[in-house]
Amino acid sequence: MATWSIRELPVPASLDAPDAWLLQGMVDAENEAIREAWGSDDFATTPLRALSQLQHQVDSRRLRLVAVDESADADPGRVLGFARLDLPLADNTHTGWLDLGVRPGHRGRGIGDALHTAACDAARAEGRTRLMTETEQAVEPPPGPGTLAAPTGEGLVSGTDVAVRFALARGWTLEQVARHSRLTLPLDLAALEEHRAHAAAAAGPDYRPVTWLDATPASLVEQMAALHVSMSADEPSGALDVEQEVWDAARVLRDDAQTLGRGEHLLTTAVEHVPSGRLVAYSQLMIPPHTDEFAWQGDTLVDREHRGHRLGMLVKTVQLQRLVEQRPSVRRISTWNAEENRWMLAINIALGFRPAGGSGVWQRSL
Repeated sequence: MATWSIRELPVPASLDAPDAWLLQGMVDAENEAIREAWGSDDFATTPLRALSQLQHQVDSRRLRLVAVDESADADPGRVLGFARLDLPLADNTHTGWLDLGVRPGHRGRGIGDALHTAACDAARAEGRTRLMTETEQAVEPPPGPGTLAAPTGEGLVSGTDVAVRFALARGWTLEQVARHSRLTLPLDLAALEEHRAHAAAAAGPDYRPVTWLDATPASLVEQMAALHVSMSADEPSGALDVEQEVWDAARVLRDDAQTLGRGEHLLTTAVEHVPSGRLVAYSQLMIPPHTDEFAWQGDTLVDREHRGHRLGMLVKTVQLQRLVEQRPSVRRISTWNAEENRWMLAINIALGFRPAGGSGVWQRSL
């Protein structure tokens, strides 16, 4: 007989509220799963990030389910597993993204299956017909028996991986494999400048890099909204049932405010097309609050009409130069790219990023 139950995580008024132990327990469970998968805390989340996501639900409905031991103590250790369900509200309202995990010491008790069932039921109740999820791998397996290939033709996952077997047994279909690449710092600054100079020469005087820290300057908010729309349309997505996202100035402002409000910092570099005064490329880094040695490489985009001028290399080299100036303590940068995105992967490899595992991207009909 189960000695645990599934419940929806309440939104605590603060991290000091009496019921905030449940949120802390969910974060602890997430970080245990991250640490087991990747062997480090670089990708760890924080209670403030988790609370912020629950407090801000304009663009996404965020439902959090936890498996809780039925003992009476208000102990974060009672949270045995979690399901995080993000349901877009501004676009893609037929979809949702699911992240699910169980503390390593409590697997094999049916907790993962119960969380999965509850999350799928909750998504159906919200009118969703498709869910997406990811499985993580610290090393991509070599070709051979026991591997699954993405239908895009690029990338493999291991068929013996516990999370992969869990997904296959519950009707999920592998649609794409994303490569995790890691750049180790300090950089060879002379080589970085050589890459930047060659890219700048190819771009010519019509293109000018601009960089800012944290919030988007007011004069650029609308242009950044347009670039986010283009990013959602141009990013390789295989056969995932996703549509172009809806972004406006207000959403950019909300996104920036929420990021900064949870102690994270942003470094954004864009490229201005001087004749038109428009931003036509951008790349963004996020620095988490729990370490000063790690940064996430987020989106990088070059507008379709301005490709062929080496703007991707230009924007990323200038950004790395600014990072060295602004955050000299950073020693590791991680990024994810679809394995079929050979153009961006080639830029990353030239800059020194090296493959370091990745993720399978899965889809399920409800």
